[in-house]
Amino acid sequence: MKIKLGVLFGGKSVEHEVSIISALQACNSLSREKYEVIPIYMTKKNEFYVGPEIGNIESYRHGIPALLQKSQQVLMIPANGQVQLLRYPLKKLGNNLVNTLDIIFPIVHGTNVEDGALQGYLKTLGIPFVGCDVLASALGMDKYMMKCVWKDAGLPVLSCLRADHKHYLENPDAFLDKVEAEIGYPVIVKPIDLGSSVGIRKALDRNELSDAMDYAFQFAHKVLVERAVPHLKEINCSILGDYESAEASECEEPVSSDRILTYEEKYLPKDGGKTGGAKGGGAGSASEGMASLSRIIPANITDEERAFVRETAVKAFQALDCCGVSRIDFMMDSETREIWINEINTIPGSLSFYLWEPLGVSYTELLDRMIALALKRDRDQAEISYAFDTNILAGVKLGGTKGSKL
Repeated sequence: MKIKLGVLFGGKSVEHEVSIISALQACNSLSREKYEVIPIYMTKKNEFYVGPEIGNIESYRHGIPALLQKSQQVLMIPANGQVQLLRYPLKKLGNNLVNTLDIIFPIVHGTNVEDGALQGYLKTLGIPFVGCDVLASALGMDKYMMKCVWKDAGLPVLSCLRADHKHYLENPDAFLDKVEAEIGYPVIVKPIDLGSSVGIRKALDRNELSDAMDYAFQFAHKVLVERAVPHLKEINCSILGDYESAEASECEEPVSSDRILTYEEKYLPKDGGKTGGAKGGGAGSASEGMASLSRIIPANITDEERAFVRETAVKAFQALDCCGVSRIDFMMDSETREIWINEINTIPGSLSFYLWEPLGVSYTELLDRMIALALKRDRDQAEISYAFDTNILAGVKLGGTKGSKL
């Protein structure tokens, strides 16, 4: 019997559209012999839709409102160890059951969906889901907290400062003074919980730092400031596994990483809308991807540096208790050859399949292994007891407005 797999994507995030691309790309590579694939689109208002057109990338070109008119809104209801998809609004007469799910594969990016919020919802539904659990997802989205965990684990990270919008506005000069005293220029300013280069700027002096802070606060209530790495070379490595066992992919080096790549450079194709190209994250076949982003695979680093990156990436992945596939991004000073961990993407664009292909792991196999890890975690958690015998309710007397008495 096939596993009924819900592939969930979209959501209230600035990376909404990238999620659609990543998810539909994965849907095209999932084994139809093993899975009945049910694409589930999540609007920016947190509504769920299913239907024949939801899994068709061409349908999104004509606008989301037109797509939703041809699709069915559903509610997710836990029942008998599965999740039922019920049509909404519910019909007074007739069957409201649209489908059932055995497991959910969230392929989402950014705040409100990748940060543990959606994972907590799925966990409350009681259904297995692919990828990181709630805590790992939350840590992986908060650039400050992830650095704290890695620093505590003895892993190489740059020192940084964090500012929240309210206290910054009360005395911006005090924070700017602190940055100048403890870090110095140049610095990178970034929203604390966003990816895809959204809201990021480099500052070379106080005026640019002030402008960068104002810009970053447009996208988040908390902002991170860290030293800019001179002679920057970026190295990325994907990890597959869980807390017990994990392995590293091949390393990549994004070209033009001597500066910050913009959102458009990462995701918009250079060929007028076509999604061709060798290695990345577009919406076409498994060999296509973020066509506009040039990569060197394997990265142009020494064998010793490659080994260090891959070993450190595994340690970083397991320090956050991640599961499934994540991508760890590193920064290197190309002159001193010093390497630091930059951040983690707990659900990377295209699930970083292009970093596994050089090691002989196809996209279909990668997806299978991710699903297997999710089912393993579900079995492990099923062995934990969440209740114990007690008669505490037998002795409770509620005192109305005067409170309760035990």
